[in-house]
Amino acid sequence: MQKIRKGDEVLVRVGKDKGKRGNVLKVFADGRVLVENVNRVKRHVRPNPNKNVTGGIIEREAPLSGANVALFNKATGKGERVGFRTLDDGRKVRVFKRSGEVVDA
Repeated sequence: MQKIRKGDEVLVRVGKDKGKRGNVLKVFADGRVLVENVNRVKRHVRPNPNKNVTGGIIEREAPLSGANVALFNKATGKGERVGFRTLDDGRKVRVFKRSGEVVDA
């Protein structure tokens, strides 16, 4: 079970985009995450007529380390660390470390 999942709203804790919030678009196997409108980089792309790709400079998101983002807690308005807890019915759920609130409903 992963601490950060696709669709989660996260807050960037370090780097050039510190303080920005966005939704996770993709989680990679090595622990990196792709966050919407965060860590945007420019890539020079060659035209490829076979794939209908026009050349030029495109701007897109680049992956961040999962350690550099924190799950956003809407109740407190801050990014918080995430842990795990097993409920009485046997389900394993994510919880915020500071407040102890259950992330997964």
